[in-house]
Amino acid sequence: MKDTLPQVTIYTDGACDPNPGPGGWAALLRFQDREKELSGGEKETTNNRMELTAAIQALQSLNRPCIVNLYTDSEYLKRGITEWLPRWQARGWRRSGGKLANADLWQALVEALQPHQVSWHWVRGHVGNRENERVDRLAKKAIPR
Repeated sequence: MKDTLPQVTIYTDGACDPNPGPGGWAALLRFQDREKELSGGEKETTNNRMELTAAIQALQSLNRPCIVNLYTDSEYLKRGITEWLPRWQARGWRRSGGKLANADLWQALVEALQPHQVSWHWVRGHVGNRENERVDRLAKKAIPR
């Protein structure tokens, strides 16, 4: 019998205070009845870079190919990966108006996605979604002071 891929649920968030400025990122990974929290920060960054970093770090932490349901409150992240990415790649990692912001992280995200089957989900932030609120707190806590 063929092994089925493990199914993992990931919640991610990024924070910056001020934006740009010091920032933090966080991810919550769930597999069966286990949970893992990841977080980190940078002294000089943007909120969008922290949103991307959270997703990259979460996906890179998986030690084998997985079916992933990834939840984010970042429309930039969700729309970037599900709508805009093919055009950016076709233009050599550029937007129609010129330089693509965060091209390094978009490329790293594409690489981190490779072994996995990822479904992207947007959740409205700050409306009481327990997991989203949890990663928001973790990301803010990770901001270097």
